[in-house]
Amino acid sequence: MIPVTELIPGIFVALFGLTLGSFLNVCIQRLPAGESIFLPGSHCPKCGHPIRWYDNIPVASYLILRGRCRDCQAQISPLYPFVEILTAALLVAEFCDYGWTPEFIKWSVFSLLVLILIFTDLRDRRIPHAVTLVGLATGLLLSAWVPVDDRPLGTILSMAGYYWSGTLLSAAGAIAGALVGGGLFYAVGELFYRLRHKEGLGFGDVMLMLMAGTFLGPALTLTTIFLGSLFGTVVAVPLTLFRRRFRDYAWPYGTFLGIAALFVSLGGEALLNAYLAWTRLR
Repeated sequence: MIPVTELIPGIFVALFGLTLGSFLNVCIQRLPAGESIFLPGSHCPKCGHPIRWYDNIPVASYLILRGRCRDCQAQISPLYPFVEILTAALLVAEFCDYGWTPEFIKWSVFSLLVLILIFTDLRDRRIPHAVTLVGLATGLLLSAWVPVDDRPLGTILSMAGYYWSGTLLSAAGAIAGALVGGGLFYAVGELFYRLRHKEGLGFGDVMLMLMAGTFLGPALTLTTIFLGSLFGTVVAVPLTLFRRRFRDYAWPYGTFLGIAALFVSLGGEALLNAYLAWTRLR
């Protein structure tokens, strides 16, 4: 049986995650519309009535009110408690992996940013630049504090006679990851446009991978793209083939990439290491 004293940090992280999840809901709701995430305060989107503090308790208030506004009885989307619970679960998972370390802070920040983008793309087909630009700057800054996976950049530089290490190599890995993620998507989108004369990938997807690359580095960025594409294919192809209403559906590719990025932040390095060992490339 796990001692209570060992559970307290995890409980604290979970409660903090629920609170942050409530804030993420505000970002998801307002950023695609270009609204401020601070003013006005939380209010019902239907009747506009300010939400009382005791009706704004994560998850609990939703259950007590049975998913309805206290004033106008309008239905409240179940997405709100789902995002709160998911945020808490992700932070607890990161905490279990990294404990009270700089890595925990880095990957928690990454998870929060990616969660916003997953749901804005899912709901509104929008990937706000306000999030990706902040994430890009944050990822570059954190690379000076928490080492970025520089593979295979470090090996390439060594072969060229440049033996970089420490902060310099980490920053180079972050920049290389951004260029791999954003550059690859930009090139694919541009090629698709020139061949088909219509947009195949939105610039938001480019910005998402540009941001993710600064956190993940080149190798894990490629892993994210592969898993996101695989996940999107597994979900989209059967539904497109067998459900008529999905024939012309605009699939939120950024959502699939975001889910893959979250998976990679939790277990992607182990997956990549296993693949490299299996192929004897490690």
